[in-house]
Amino acid sequence: MRKVRKIIKIDEELCTGCGECIKGCAEGALAIVGGKAKLVSEVYCDGLGACIGTCPAGALTVVEAEAQEFDEEKVKEHLSGREASVKPHFHCPSARQMELQVRDTSCEKEGDVVSRLSHWPVKLQILNPLSEFLKGCNLLLLADCAALAYPNLHRDYVEGRVVALLCPKFSDIEEQVDKLAEIIEVAKISTLTVLHMEVPCCHGLHYAALSAVEKSAHKVSIERVIIGREGEVKRKEVCEPPAV
Repeated sequence: MRKVRKIIKIDEELCTGCGECIKGCAEGALAIVGGKAKLVSEVYCDGLGACIGTCPAGALTVVEAEAQEFDEEKVKEHLSGREASVKPHFHCPSARQMELQVRDTSCEKEGDVVSRLSHWPVKLQILNPLSEFLKGCNLLLLADCAALAYPNLHRDYVEGRVVALLCPKFSDIEEQVDKLAEIIEVAKISTLTVLHMEVPCCHGLHYAALSAVEKSAHKVSIERVIIGREGEVKRKEVCEPPAV
């Protein structure tokens, strides 16, 4: 079935055939054919654009075009059984919503580190858009690997923000874009910060945020923070919402 959706477009004039985009595509949708990057099949491309950040020539873009629908089952077959996504456990008792007490951070002068987390749960998949702690909040869309890599995460980014944790590689991204768009619109969040690793698959988190803001009737700017493998801040940028 064909429909208008987001899909990767390759500018063959710009493409050098370096193959870096293939490393950034977790679904195996790209291949080098005749010295140029090609889309193997439309059903393998989720339209997220994780491969874009890996292309040194800027030959890849995400466009709205008529294409076959993304098919996760065919992706799994294409990858010869490699697990493509991890589904959340929606009925886990630990997913019960709660707001946490604000901690006293004065002890950090003596070396102890205090959590700044203000709520539970933290997984985007199981956050309820109607939760009180989400209303008008400053939302942090956080790649789970970055939570381990960045040592000052709580002090610099968790404090004063509500956390939505996600791995763009092991998630149904179309579902997560819809969920994030719902949170943005229903909770009317104030700010959106996207914090992810420099690795190719992690760039998908930024494109998920852009897609969610585009879908939502409530527009918000996006602050993007990219973390290096050794825990340093590599780059910061701000993306303004599209004009209404």
